[in-house]
Amino acid sequence: MSPKRTRTLRPVRYAPDQLFVHYYDAQQTERLIPASQAATVRFEDCLPAREIPSYAGMRHTPGSYWAASCDAVLDYESYLEAKWMKLLDFDSQVAALAAQPFILEGVDAQGKWTHVPDLFVRRTNGSVLLLDVKNPQQLAKLRVVQQAERTENACQDLGWDYRMVGDPDPQLWATVEWLCGYRRPLNATADLVDPILALATQPIALGDLVGFRHDPEVARPVIYHLMWHHHLLFDIDRPLRDHTRVWAAPTSERTR
Repeated sequence: MSPKRTRTLRPVRYAPDQLFVHYYDAQQTERLIPASQAATVRFEDCLPAREIPSYAGMRHTPGSYWAASCDAVLDYESYLEAKWMKLLDFDSQVAALAAQPFILEGVDAQGKWTHVPDLFVRRTNGSVLLLDVKNPQQLAKLRVVQQAERTENACQDLGWDYRMVGDPDPQLWATVEWLCGYRRPLNATADLVDPILALATQPIALGDLVGFRHDPEVARPVIYHLMWHHHLLFDIDRPLRDHTRVWAAPTSERTR
């Protein structure tokens, strides 16, 4: 789990509408900068800004997740947060993820406030998404709405996107959760990739593709791996079945 972070830096003074970003760089050095400078920082390379607690009897389920999109181990605070890590890791537009990336420290008409966003996302085009994950039962609470408004306003000033999310779409999650088990690099079966992609130049049923070898139990994990990495495309909105049709992505789009 993430190490404990000791906060020693504080703004010289707060002023209305001022916002600061408190973070720890890759060398574990504590940093405090005006929010106007945050767009120049690669937060995907920084350390988590706070410790994720873990103790007997806690209601959350913290843990760690290896993200294939950026080859990094990320700590999560809850099972719901882990779901969104996996969904973002599957997203072909995501280049890097960071958890608990920094602390926002500001002042507005309601007084001083701080917030640690859950996830920082760097997209392949360089743009940024900041994500907060909340229990759906908490989304309508005043303090949660206020937190979202403050964070969204900060992101607008930085040219970032912001979302506060609850439970993901059940069908999307079921598909991503299944394919997630096949995200790791191929080793002994890597030689099956080219034959499988060659057979899928036109849409083909997954079951037919699996059966191109006499040992389909070897081919199937490779096919799922290619689906996770978007080398094989399919209808993400429908359940995975052997009759699901898959097809090879254009070579220029195989980025992972």
